[in-house]
Amino acid sequence: MKYLPLLWAQLFRRKTRTVLTVLSVLVAFLLFGLLEAVQVAFESGADSADAKRLLTTARYSIIEPLPMAYASRIERVPGVVGIAYADWFGAKYQNESNAFAVFAVDPARYLDMYPEFQIDPAQREAFVKTRAGAVVGQRLMERYGWKVGQKLPLASEIHAKTDGSLDWEFDLVGVFDAEDPAVRANTEVVLINVAYFDEARAVGRGKTGWYIIRIAEADQARAVAADIDRIFLNSPDETKTAPEKEFALGFAKQIGDMGALVTRILIAVFFTILILTGNTMAQSIRERIPELAILKTLGFSNTAVTALVLGEAGLLFFIGAGLGMLAAVAVLPVVNGGTGGRFPPLFVDPATWLWAAGVAVVMALAVGLPPGLRVHRLRIVDALAGHR
Repeated sequence: MKYLPLLWAQLFRRKTRTVLTVLSVLVAFLLFGLLEAVQVAFESGADSADAKRLLTTARYSIIEPLPMAYASRIERVPGVVGIAYADWFGAKYQNESNAFAVFAVDPARYLDMYPEFQIDPAQREAFVKTRAGAVVGQRLMERYGWKVGQKLPLASEIHAKTDGSLDWEFDLVGVFDAEDPAVRANTEVVLINVAYFDEARAVGRGKTGWYIIRIAEADQARAVAADIDRIFLNSPDETKTAPEKEFALGFAKQIGDMGALVTRILIAVFFTILILTGNTMAQSIRERIPELAILKTLGFSNTAVTALVLGEAGLLFFIGAGLGMLAAVAVLPVVNGGTGGRFPPLFVDPATWLWAAGVAVVMALAVGLPPGLRVHRLRIVDALAGHR
């Protein structure tokens, strides 16, 4: 720490050049934080997946419904210890921009299947007993200013009531949340009681969208999935069963391989920053060769002077990377507000901070080592004589 004032003075010897370089690094790490947040959001479903949960959908298309009567037959499959089902309702609140996911579920079965969802026991009981009941994710509650006990008017995107209307009304009886940010990304939904929904809809009665199945042992997943699909083979409604994580990853990759896309963009960004900052550092060191030679005459060893150069590069990236990541944290709430709930909430998780620190260290070494080694080999006589 005693050399920090010296490092600071060296770094800001040319203030304009240093500020512009720091801003370049800041922008690079701002992009890093934002892109990693997007990737985490796309993979949140897979990250929060339970190894003991399977998903069963129609064999040829996930939008084809399955009979609710399948539940009793699936429950009898060896290895199955629990089953729930859900149907896509889809909804908008007040206008087209306020759209979010709504699932019609059996309250007790569904909440038992997802113990990671936190809900007050009294509100859970009210959801089970209220035929037109609904519970909502905490973030949706805060976004729209809803209150437990109010009527919740929703317009479905696809399901009409028996009178032909797409307008539905539910009793808001509870709110749920999750501690894990990856799980919390899956709570921006409304859950409605399937009993009322199935009775009131015009078409599709007795059908559901997909089944969620809990098994006794994770290593039984493939065998149980095969047994389930075998039961309905050659039936009018054949099934496809897969582990929850596999399903989530496959669904995300229908949009694109976000991991590969983010990696390619960041490689291009950081390569550009590496060239820019490397050139800046080399120029800065060339200008200060006589000063560094004088440090050696004052008793600084070759290693100490080299360490000062590396410390200067490290300080540059520490400031730029830190400000860039803080900027990403500050920007993401604005981005989340602008999506209108159509995208999972974006956040900078602890792993992203660790990755950012690692990248900053590697970049600092890559930028600081070439001039540092040059200074290490520097002869005092040659430097003071003007040979650089």
